[in-house]
Amino acid sequence: MALKIVKGSIDRMFDKNLQDLVRGIRNHKEDEAKYISTCIDEIKQELKQDNIAVKANAVCKLTYLQMLGYDVSWAAFNIVEVMSSSKFTYKRIGYLAASQCFHESTDVIMLTTNQIRKDLSSPNQYDTGVALTGLSCFVTPDLARDLANDIMTLMSHTKPYIRKKAVLIMYKVFLKYPESLRPAFPRLKEKLEDPDPGVQSAAVNVICELARRNPKNYLSLAPLFFKLMTSSTNNWVLIKIIKLFGALTPLEPRLGKKLIEPLTNLIHSTSAMSLLYECVNTVILCVQKLRILIEDSDQNLKYLGLLAMSKILKTHPKSVQSHKDLILQCLDDKDESIRLRALDLLYGMVSKKNLMEIVKKLMLHVDKAEGTTYRDELLTKIIDICSQSNYQYITNFEWYISILVELTRLEGTRHGHLIASQMLDVAIRVKAIRAFAVAQMATLLDNAHLLTGNTQRNGICEVLYAAAWICGEFSEHLEEPMATLEAMLRPKVATLPGHIQAVYVQNAAKLFATVLRGQEGVPADSTVAQETSQLLIDRLPLFVQSSNLEVQERASCILQLVKYIQKLQQKDVEVAEEVTALFAGELNPVAPKAQKKVPVPEGLDLDVWINEPPSGSESEDEGRKSKGKAVFAKEESRHTKPRYTEVDEKELAKRREVRKAEQANNPFYIKASPSSQKHSVSKPNPSPSFSLRLCHTLTHLLWMPMSDQYVKLEEERRERNKADKKKKKDKKKREKGEKGHRRRGDSGPESEEDITPAHMVDIVTEEMPENALPSDDDDKDPNDPHKALNIDLDNCPLMDYQVVVSVIFENKCDSFIKSMEFNVLDSLNSKLQRPDGAGPHDGLIVPFQLPPGISNEARFIFSVQNIMMPQKLKGTLTFIVKTDDSSTHEKLDFKLHFTCTSYLITTPCYSDAYSKLLESGDLKGCSLKLEGVNQPFHHLLARICFHHHFSVVERIDSCASMYSRSIQGHHMCLLVKTADQTVSIDAKCDEPGLLGNVLDEIKLTFSQC
Repeated sequence: MALKIVKGSIDRMFDKNLQDLVRGIRNHKEDEAKYISTCIDEIKQELKQDNIAVKANAVCKLTYLQMLGYDVSWAAFNIVEVMSSSKFTYKRIGYLAASQCFHESTDVIMLTTNQIRKDLSSPNQYDTGVALTGLSCFVTPDLARDLANDIMTLMSHTKPYIRKKAVLIMYKVFLKYPESLRPAFPRLKEKLEDPDPGVQSAAVNVICELARRNPKNYLSLAPLFFKLMTSSTNNWVLIKIIKLFGALTPLEPRLGKKLIEPLTNLIHSTSAMSLLYECVNTVILCVQKLRILIEDSDQNLKYLGLLAMSKILKTHPKSVQSHKDLILQCLDDKDESIRLRALDLLYGMVSKKNLMEIVKKLMLHVDKAEGTTYRDELLTKIIDICSQSNYQYITNFEWYISILVELTRLEGTRHGHLIASQMLDVAIRVKAIRAFAVAQMATLLDNAHLLTGNTQRNGICEVLYAAAWICGEFSEHLEEPMATLEAMLRPKVATLPGHIQAVYVQNAAKLFATVLRGQEGVPADSTVAQETSQLLIDRLPLFVQSSNLEVQERASCILQLVKYIQKLQQKDVEVAEEVTALFAGELNPVAPKAQKKVPVPEGLDLDVWINEPPSGSESEDEGRKSKGKAVFAKEESRHTKPRYTEVDEKELAKRREVRKAEQANNPFYIKASPSSQKHSVSKPNPSPSFSLRLCHTLTHLLWMPMSDQYVKLEEERRERNKADKKKKKDKKKREKGEKGHRRRGDSGPESEEDITPAHMVDIVTEEMPENALPSDDDDKDPNDPHKALNIDLDNCPLMDYQVVVSVIFENKCDSFIKSMEFNVLDSLNSKLQRPDGAGPHDGLIVPFQLPPGISNEARFIFSVQNIMMPQKLKGTLTFIVKTDDSSTHEKLDFKLHFTCTSYLITTPCYSDAYSKLLESGDLKGCSLKLEGVNQPFHHLLARICFHHHFSVVERIDSCASMYSRSIQGHHMCLLVKTADQTVSIDAKCDEPGLLGNVLDEIKLTFSQC
């Protein structure tokens, strides 16, 4: 035996420990994977040994390898072995490995239940602590169910170290096993008043986290948290409590008035900025205090101030809108995170009045922005601001179209598809704007800068997708369809991505139909129609040779169609009407969730293969045959998904210089004037060597209306509308005479409702499929664990439907009574609570003796299942009567009568809550009349309160409202009236059977008067 121990110690001397493993990995950087593979083989050999120290060392190394990304699930059973070690240093290694490697699908996790329970009950607090810490990382629903009682017991441990960990892990247990919240909540509530500040802080954290999702269930804790807030000196506890009050205040308006004074004191007295931020974030009236934070030079405070304003904006937008100037100043900050937070604030600050002004300033920042990421964020925010709430704040859609057109000047953006989708959406949904939109899109198609710019997918060239579709779909609004058709068939179009070329080809056919419709029937223009056909025949072969199959197919079909039409034209056959019929009808937008709302037909299984899938060997053979054989000679690499890589500052600066050089030499790029940072299209400042080449482009760009012009036009239009309204009001005043002179002449500032749109727009609604199913909860996560924790803790049954019965024992004989044993026969509905280990027929010992003529009281607990009916239980009291000469055993049979009143709890109720309860419609009514009751009204109410456990909500003269609640949470309301010795009781309850029995018992009470 001794030799075996010595041999094991010598073997361990040559084993690699964790330091050796880390050192070896660093020394084998070139063949790291090979070295680690060798180490894993050595670890597998170590795990086969019987020595627990060797196994613990191996598991420690596996834990490190798991952190590097290697799968160690094969060693799960060995981890459990190390967890069960009696030595704390090894046990800690096992729990650490389990916390990193175990998850719900780990097979061996079910073997850990007994071991964890054993560690939780260990006399060594550190064994218990490491078990709690590890369990918090891999707790499963089964573990939570099996160990919930053990952990709840530890919440009352003598060591604060254990109590704190037990309280914290209960949150994880609640998430996995929501049924444990109800029995554990009373103990959790007790920990809020624990003498140890660490335990108290842990309880506050758990309850605040629970209340973050379901605040209404924790409204009853407001007085306790208010006491903690006014007495605690721990800033982190105060922050959590203030956050909780921020969630509770909307549910209970009266709470806000009580919080103003303590929060104001904290704001003026605390030096901790984190606590000040939470106080200001909770008190909406302190927006001015937030301005001080935003104006501070500390970037962290400025960010926190903006973050708090964004939260206040959701509930009190007007309080934040007055600080618009300060938010706009933050857009010039050097810190990008502050600029992005200011952008988020602007989204909620817009209105019909200031939308154009805010967008104008954002457009200036777009021109000055450096870096593609921030510029793209600006572009996205401009579109989000304008399009929010179904374009609620846009009064002039021509202005919005001009904004979208101006955004097409951005080079290098990855949000071209976003601009394109907005152009399509506005043109389709706002019918009154289509003529203007078509004219703008035709100008975009005619400009060359979009064709020569970024031709990657999602680049700015995506705008041409929308421009081509709009010009083709609404071609009747084009002034020169022939010129637009020629622009769409340029050879440079072949450099665009395939999906854009496909739209070009398809809509060129629509324009062709429009040209035919306008030119046929006019003898002078018959040759023009034939020339149009010839134009398509000459240009479409370029698209037929495209490497994109979609472009190829569309171009081939349309080319053959045009050739056939040309033959008919040569025979003087009119074909315009037939060609136009190919594209007849109007397309409406489809709702985003339309596909989700289509019901699946009966008998259709979407997961079943329509045809049998090919076998693996067949697919491999086909892959070998097709490998290396491209359908076309050249594959466009730009159609593959772009890869974006992170670059450093030097690379960004280098790219910026290259871009500026390209812009300087680009004749189609409109340069800014040196005196201003605005990009003015009407006053370009090109270099002299390119002045002649710019002329053609500028003639088109100058025609495009600028957004700044629309801002001025909109201001003038609003002033005219305001003046017209004022004239009408003055005219009405003059007609009314003296009444008009009493009113104020000035109509005051213009409100949102007074601003009318520039022209009436017809918003096209989105189409939904027939038999659509409602799916309003699509955005909610069905697997949210907090959903199951939405438990009404105020209406918890008392001690799990338990009734406490007080029994008074009185000795009326002359002898001494001792050894009393109380027993009641259990029924299906009611059972006497006996200590653990006692049988169902065992009695309970009465904890006192009775001398002659003495009485005493004992309490017994009964568990009750059904409280709707009164119950009678048979019982027996056995005792010993001791006299001077002898002692005799006696027995006394009795009956316990449980009335329905005994299941009611005297509960106070406020008048407003009482009114809401009556108005809810959940209660059913019943009435009772008592004749010949000759008692003062206040005596009558006192009798009902005392005998039947009601409380008075409100009393007016000879009328009173009363309230009580059952141990199972049933609400019971009474309206008691008295007149001429007649008492009428109108009662309501959500359980009619219980209500009827309680009224019968009230009637019996007054009949015995």
